[in-house]
Amino acid sequence: MGGGLLVAGTTSDAGKSVVTAGICRWLVRRGVKVAPFKAQNMSLNSFVTREGAEIGRAQAMQAQAARVEPTALMNPVLLKPGSDRSSQVVLMGKPVGEMSARGYHGGRQEALLGTVTDCLEQLRSTYDAVICEGAGSPAEINLRRTDIVNMGIARAAKFPVLVVGDIDRGGVFASFFGTTALLSAEDQSLVAGYLVNKFRGDVSLLEPGLDMLYGLTGRRTYGVLPFTHGLGIDEEDGLRVSMRGAVRESVVAPPHGEEVLRVAVCAVPLMSNFTDVDALAAEPGVVVRFVDRADELADADLVIVPGTRGTVKALAWLRERGLADALVRRAAEGRPVLGICGGFQVLGERIEDEVESRAGVVDGLGLLPVRVRFDRAKTLARPVGSALGEPVEGYEIHHGVADVRGGEPFLDGCRVGAVWGTHWHGSLESDGFRRRFLVEVARAAGRRFVPAPDTSFGVLREEQLDRLGDLVEEHADTDALWRLIEGGAPGGLPFVPPGAPPAVPDAAESRGAAPGPAPQSPEGLEMARPEALGEARKSHGPDAEAKPQGLDVGRSAGPEIAVVHVDQEAK
Repeated sequence: MGGGLLVAGTTSDAGKSVVTAGICRWLVRRGVKVAPFKAQNMSLNSFVTREGAEIGRAQAMQAQAARVEPTALMNPVLLKPGSDRSSQVVLMGKPVGEMSARGYHGGRQEALLGTVTDCLEQLRSTYDAVICEGAGSPAEINLRRTDIVNMGIARAAKFPVLVVGDIDRGGVFASFFGTTALLSAEDQSLVAGYLVNKFRGDVSLLEPGLDMLYGLTGRRTYGVLPFTHGLGIDEEDGLRVSMRGAVRESVVAPPHGEEVLRVAVCAVPLMSNFTDVDALAAEPGVVVRFVDRADELADADLVIVPGTRGTVKALAWLRERGLADALVRRAAEGRPVLGICGGFQVLGERIEDEVESRAGVVDGLGLLPVRVRFDRAKTLARPVGSALGEPVEGYEIHHGVADVRGGEPFLDGCRVGAVWGTHWHGSLESDGFRRRFLVEVARAAGRRFVPAPDTSFGVLREEQLDRLGDLVEEHADTDALWRLIEGGAPGGLPFVPPGAPPAVPDAAESRGAAPGPAPQSPEGLEMARPEALGEARKSHGPDAEAKPQGLDVGRSAGPEIAVVHVDQEAK
């Protein structure tokens, strides 16, 4: 049976996703057959595996870091927020219904522990090591009873736990100590130590604190990772952008031609798979920004309406902010617009939705001759085709079924003039197609922009993953990490008082509240099983020297907080 490790965090956005990816890339480079795993993910950034299963995009990225094909085993439970009151539950890659936070944490989550442990055991039987990612913080004491992603899975697998803290936020010592001290003695026995992330400055100023932390907790710090700009790695559910800034701190290279090309992405509510624009941001001379005002479209050469988990809500938002009128004007002027998935649906003539919003028939923007009807069955596919004379690959995740009634064919969608629409995510990662598409956009926009002939998005992504592996290898005690993975948590770790507080009755139950509703398809939660798919420097103890310096990551806590901490019932 393979060894493993759980990468937990003091908070959301501490860097769990990229630290997990970095450890996977370090291990595979030293010849270890490794797989990532996240028992339960909450994300609107998802991916479709080759067997047609939907998983978190971060787990797909971690699988690439491990140089293995992603599967549903690596993320058996995915929650996709549809509002701040409910989420779609995706189990073993397939949707099984909508559920409120109270309904999920009121017992359904515990029922899934067997499923997630079965998945983990299948991975352990196949791989030398499994690197698990936690969610939020393991010290969310209100949720410990139903936890299946942090200490719940660590206890079930007897995995050691490495707690990552973001020092850039401040308070990292209190976060490490408090996280440990709020866990039960049984949970604490698996917390092996800490990893400092996103450190800036002189590490010698940090060393006394690390020594004192060891004295307080009896647990070492396994590394101090430096703040590193421009990693550009797929994130779980956060949006690492300023609304008026560059995409995820990416550096815009000088244009290959005479002019730059400006891309504005409408930051619609419940935006999903915003990673679709990463390949554009990687192009020299392409400037990508996210916008939420109509006047910000004025100087854009291309406007993208991205995917969303709330198509009707996004359409209303575009109208409220004047963005819809601006898009209609752009189309009339022959200025480029691209709609992807939910954005494609918005650009059509009519939306009939009795599934996602239950709004019935809603008029779209009328820019494309398309009518969309929402089906309860979700389309999950990995299409391959061609457009603009170039091969294209993508993936589809949508309930909307498009009836295309005109225009030129375009990736199973259509094109009318300078307006394009498709359900395909990821199409812009196909290098030849992306370059031809940008040539078309530049021509329509009247820009003297020429795409670079040799930009390879796949190569750039591999380089970023290697940078993560380098950071772990150079700034963490990898020998000690391997001992954890292979042998488990050290024995004799001291208990840090006060420990977990005594359990109290559920607050809603004490108020006499009704239990959360069952999912619309409850049988999925009970029956799914993985077989259904076939398959510092080096250390910090009391006397150790520090070796500087984390991974610059960003993941907004928004959607995760919405579901985990809300008591209201789903509408």
